[in-house]
Amino acid sequence: MFLTKIVYALRRRAVRCSAPAASGLLSREQLDRILQRERARSDRTGEVFSLAVFTVGKSKTDLDVLDHLARILRRRLRLTDDAGRLDERRIGVVLPATPASGAWTVVDDVCVCVPAGLPLPDCDVYCYPSDWIGEREGDDGEPGRIDSQRPARAMEALFVRRMPLWKRTLDVLGSSLGLLFLAPLLAAVAAAVKLTSPGPVFFRQKRSGLGGKEFVIWKFRSMEADAEARKAELLSLNERDGPAFKIENDPRVTRLGRILRGTSIDELPQLWNVLRGEMSLVGPRPLPCDETAAAGGWFRRRLDVTPGITCFWQVRGRSRVSFAEWVRMDVRYIRRRSLATDAKLLLKTVPAVFSRKGAS
Repeated sequence: MFLTKIVYALRRRAVRCSAPAASGLLSREQLDRILQRERARSDRTGEVFSLAVFTVGKSKTDLDVLDHLARILRRRLRLTDDAGRLDERRIGVVLPATPASGAWTVVDDVCVCVPAGLPLPDCDVYCYPSDWIGEREGDDGEPGRIDSQRPARAMEALFVRRMPLWKRTLDVLGSSLGLLFLAPLLAAVAAAVKLTSPGPVFFRQKRSGLGGKEFVIWKFRSMEADAEARKAELLSLNERDGPAFKIENDPRVTRLGRILRGTSIDELPQLWNVLRGEMSLVGPRPLPCDETAAAGGWFRRRLDVTPGITCFWQVRGRSRVSFAEWVRMDVRYIRRRSLATDAKLLLKTVPAVFSRKGAS
């Protein structure tokens, strides 16, 4: 009996989420599809669009405001605009071809029409595209605000896709077993790095993770200790298109480092990043933060999911493909992400590493 009630409640919730509300508002799923459509349109044309969000409190009086907002929006919005429920307390309004200033005009007009005596909703405006490069340390929970007068949040953060439970379980098991069984190899490599060149054993660098949030990636050091400082003088020798930086015969790479890079052993410390939840075993490779900032438009779609150690790029040519094709592979993975896809990529990564195809 208890299980029957749970199943019945879940079915009612599914129907409520998938069907348009009685007030004429779109469901969350319908609104998400429209946001994805406008995102694709914006990536192609470069035209800005906005999302206005109205949030009410938890009291009955506050919830009554939602019904009034729905009626106001039906009168106020253009035929090209779409309004829907983000959740039980939030209404989102998609405003195509509308910058932040235009979105705030809509917000003001709607709030003026709220009947006297009712509490005004909290309002936010999200814009796409933006100069957003993700959440940085010390932002105090305010990533992406781009206008000090009428603040607009960067919409890219709304497109992130949280990691499924099956994937996190696979990551924890895989990284734990990997660190355990590879411990002798990791210790030997650490000793070899320390003995063959001056400097730290590990190379640490800030990379862009899920939603652009910064994290510190761990690798065995394969370059001279001052490699980062010398990068600027080598930019003219960059052999990769797009924002990524790569030189096949990089003069900063040590003799041992060439072996570590060719076999991808230098990447093994990233199992620690996987265990911490900053990375996944399978996912788009995380770029340094400055390269992420230089990548605009649809290139940033690779930030929709948690980055990984391996993906389609690693098993299909690595540095031999263009940056645009690299991102297309990442977007293809995001669309196909599943347990079967991850398992296939993990199995294909082993022969790809041993073949050293495209490695440098």
